[in-house]
Amino acid sequence: MKKIVGLFFLFLLSNFGALGLGSLLMGGSPATNEWYEALPKAPWTPPGYVFGLAWTSIMICFSFYMVRLMATSNWRLFLRIYVIQWFLNVLWNPIFFKFHLIVGALIVITCLLIVIIWLGLAGQKSVHPYWSLLLLPYALWLTVAISLNAYPVFK
Repeated sequence: MKKIVGLFFLFLLSNFGALGLGSLLMGGSPATNEWYEALPKAPWTPPGYVFGLAWTSIMICFSFYMVRLMATSNWRLFLRIYVIQWFLNVLWNPIFFKFHLIVGALIVITCLLIVIIWLGLAGQKSVHPYWSLLLLPYALWLTVAISLNAYPVFK
């Protein structure tokens, strides 16, 4: 049990570390970013506090899911997929907010969704499919985020 709890907190720390590093690399808060403030935003853009609540919930669910996957014989594969996910999650922030590469950020976030779907599909072979429901908030939020990212590209 101690191992499971320790692993959960390790994934939680890693997940929130990715969010924190991404925020650090983006060069300031979106609320104080003049470029972002001037960017056309989708009418369905949620208020700023929703992003924090969403990511907190997502990373808690995702940590539980990763702990479960680490107890399987395919844990090395799942850890590799996790690292790819972690890297893409960090990478999106500076590409979008600091370098203003909206299309590049759209590609990164779309790849992130593909990786989360890949992890869910690969995980279904090793754990009960119900465990993949823990990925649903992540996949849904990325779908919303992709639409928000795509809005100024296709407007």
